[in-house]
Formats: sequence, C-alpha cells, structure tokens
Amino acid sequence: MKFGVVIFPGSNCDHDAYHVLSKHVGQPVDFVWHRDTDLSSYDALVIPGGFSYGDYLRAGALARFSPVMNSVREFAARGGLVLGICNGFQILCEAKLLPGALIRNHDLHFTCAHISVRVETSATPFTSELESGQILRLPIAHAEGNYVCDEATFAELKRDNRIVFRYCDEDGALTEAANPNGSRDWIAGICNRKRNVMGLMPHPERACEEMLGSSDGRPIFQSLSNTLAAMQER
Repeated sequence: MKFGVVIFPGSNCDHDAYHVLSKHVGQPVDFVWHRDTDLSSYDALVIPGGFSYGDYLRAGALARFSPVMNSVREFAARGGLVLGICNGFQILCEAKLLPGALIRNHDLHFTCAHISVRVETSATPFTSELESGQILRLPIAHAEGNYVCDEATFAELKRDNRIVFRYCDEDGALTEAANPNGSRDWIAGICNRKRNVMGLMPHPERACEEMLGSSDGRPIFQSLSNTLAAMQER
C-alpha cells in the first residue's frame, strides 16, 4: 500500500503526517504537490493542516481549485480513502467532498490547546481500531473550526451515523465549555455517505508520541493502514 500527503502553498503539517505514516505506521508515503494530477499509485491520501494559500479568502476556498483536487474527487469517487485534517477538513468541505462548512470560531480567536474528543462511531476506515464512546486527547490549532450545516444535512449526518467525532470534556460529556469553537452539536469530525472520506479538526498527527503529550492520534492512522491491508487481502 502507498500513502500520499497533498501539499498546498501554506500547508504546514505535511511533514508531521509524513512522519507518522512512514515511522509509526511503517508504510511508503510520498508528498503530492498541489499541481500534480496523477494519483494512480496511491491507496490513501492525507490532506494536512496549515493555511492553504494563506486562507485569505476563506479557509480552503482557494485550495479547492488546485489541479490536484479534481484528481482527489475522482480518487474518492473510485473508493479511495481520503483523510482531511484541520485545513484539510476545510478544503474537503469547500470542494463538496464533505457537507457543511467551517466558519470562524464563535469567539473569533485562534485556538491552540489540547482538548478531548469522543469517538461516535468505529464503523469507518479511520476509526476501526477505536471504540465508540472512547475519549481521545488531541491538539487543536485553528481559527475557523466552527462546523455549520443546514437542517437537512444535519438530520442526514445523525441518521446515517456520519458524525465521527464530537468535542467533549474529560469524562465524555457534551458541555458548553468543552466546545472550543462553537461547532454545531459539538461536531469535530464527519465522513461522507460512502464513509471513505473523513475530515476532522483536531490534529491526530501531532498526537502520536507520548513525548508530545499524547499518542491518542496513532490509532486513527493505524485504522487507515489496517483497512487498506484488509482490502488488499480480499
């Protein structure tokens, strides 16, 4: 199997994702420049965090027009696995690979902290090594992480169990204080209908080594690797 980490002008978590995939997951991985269009050699893609194109218009709004994104859409349509983290989540929403949008945090401030998230479903390629209800400690670093969507989309997300992560307190409770950006229904991560595309605002790639404060993000990447291994065995 082989992973690709997509880089846009302004990406800054690309090397973190590369390190986790190559050193902790132990799989081949390439950087994919935003002008590249051939994704035929990859089994999974990671769209990392950062500030694509400076986010001058709106987070992810310019990146959606990069040449690579047409190929990402085709890749996902064929069933390829795509993980968008922070700015990557924003890009996936802007590109309509995920529903809804990420807007300014409710307090209008950039937020950088370790927070708790609750796993809402293990029935995705990205959470198969986790358990529903499990609490993870992950860092966030964003100014536009406030997830919003219309009523029909929200109803569909709930009905189809596509809310993958919610912000919570250390005990798993959905309290007002535990929602760092004002996201609707404490949403921290969602997946698409086919469950092969997921976006989340917290940074699991920054939480894969205890010396950094948490290794709770590692099972997300391990889930992705194990899913691919199982797919290739069939």
